[in-house]
Amino acid sequence: MKKIVLLAINAKYVHSSLSSWIIAEGVSRFFRFPHEVIVAEATVNQSYDIIINHITEHSPDVIGISSYIWNAGMMPRLLVMLRERLPDLLIVLGGPEASNNVDYWLENGADYVLEGEGEFEFPRFLNNLYCAQDSFAFADAACKFINPYTDSYLNALNGRLSYIETSRGCPFQCSFCLSADSGVKYFPLENVKEQIKMLSQANTKTVKFVDRTFNCNSDRAYEIFEYILGLKTECRFHFEVAADLFDERILLLLEAAPPGRIQFEIGLQSFYEPSLKAVSRQTDIHKAEKNINFLIKKQNIHIHVDLIAGLPYETFFDFQNSFNRAYSLNAHTLQLGFLKFLHGSKLRKQADSFCFEYSDEPPYELICSPWLSVDNLRILKQVENALQHTKNKGRFLSTLHYVLTATGKTPFALFHSMGMSVPNSGTQLEDYIVQLYDFFIRLPGVDKIDLKDCMIYDWLSMVKGKNIPAFLKNDNKQRVEIAQIAELTLERKIRREEYAVLSSGKGLFVDSNNRDPVTELYEVYVCGCVATI
Repeated sequence: MKKIVLLAINAKYVHSSLSSWIIAEGVSRFFRFPHEVIVAEATVNQSYDIIINHITEHSPDVIGISSYIWNAGMMPRLLVMLRERLPDLLIVLGGPEASNNVDYWLENGADYVLEGEGEFEFPRFLNNLYCAQDSFAFADAACKFINPYTDSYLNALNGRLSYIETSRGCPFQCSFCLSADSGVKYFPLENVKEQIKMLSQANTKTVKFVDRTFNCNSDRAYEIFEYILGLKTECRFHFEVAADLFDERILLLLEAAPPGRIQFEIGLQSFYEPSLKAVSRQTDIHKAEKNINFLIKKQNIHIHVDLIAGLPYETFFDFQNSFNRAYSLNAHTLQLGFLKFLHGSKLRKQADSFCFEYSDEPPYELICSPWLSVDNLRILKQVENALQHTKNKGRFLSTLHYVLTATGKTPFALFHSMGMSVPNSGTQLEDYIVQLYDFFIRLPGVDKIDLKDCMIYDWLSMVKGKNIPAFLKNDNKQRVEIAQIAELTLERKIRREEYAVLSSGKGLFVDSNNRDPVTELYEVYVCGCVATI
């Protein structure tokens, strides 16, 4: 009897591992020698000792570890400690970090590094090792559908994000991506639907599709969207999509989606076409903008838009234009990412020809280029910090809109100055709002009363169970009347932190039992009517 442990080291506790459970099912199905297979999940935030103890308690003969950029930094030390504690343990690595950098990992603790589809290659390896045979009929096996959603998986899920793969690979050629031009392997639709239904009834709030470009096949995407919209479930379904590939039929279908049922992550990356061309990014930017505007207008789908800073030929000025154009789409999340040079990517091989400098340590991020200096990137990090702690958390949305309108600043200019003047590193929200107020009030064109009212509105919409900061309060006799109106409207008793008075004398109150399923903000009312400022 051989004991096999499959270790997944996730970026956060809320994440779960899909690959380890798929491989576990492959081992259970195809490994011919008597065995027990165990999935062990950990996070990068746990100590080495905790992770090692979790492994050693199973006394494995073989450990298989999936390597990614988020866990690669801790892997060398982890492998050394594993070898010290379990000297006879066979250590096998797979995943994009290991399979694209084989020599390094063989020199740093791994006994073997596997390439290819783990659910087939790992049991093949075990069969060759322990059964002295290569009789595994992979031509047949590779056609089989692997379902990782066993009772053990569902029990381990425990409310975390779950993941599903309905296709593998990508037809596009983006040079910064490991899936570039890999072709697409589609899994049978009937099996996919069964898995979706199973997860929709499981202990998870969000199901994330890991397909690299989910809607590269429009007919298939339409059928899966249609199936999901017909489910009776409270789950959210998250997709990575190309906005320019949506046709009218899909857009009309999505228009009818229940609010919050679907989330889209849309990789625009840049609006600077020479940069897109340089990295072989095929995007109809104008069509993408048009489709995003259509989707956002309905306000039933959460839209997440990605930009990448550091692409070839895009200068600091060009990136500011991309940022401002992306911000104007009014997506719920605007992620500012930084170019990474992944092992195995075409762009990493081209780095010298473009004169890129990047870190040798994961995640191999850009240090500087002919188009972005070290100082430019430092500023962009400040912009990212301000963006992440406000808009991307659904915070201060009315305030940001007001300040941009009142000052006439571009979004990039505002977030740049915010990032420099109001850094956020573990700052409590109660302190951060004071710092933001002090910063905003000094900007030309900002009115103290209007700013204060926007911040009161934002506080009620984004915070539950906390009193409005003292410097924002307007205490007067109207509070009693507002409370009465709120209780009549909401048909329940209202707590004092759920209502406030604006500087204009108008009353605000919040339904803190009711969050918008798309924005996750609480509904705010003015005198019994849903309010927007």
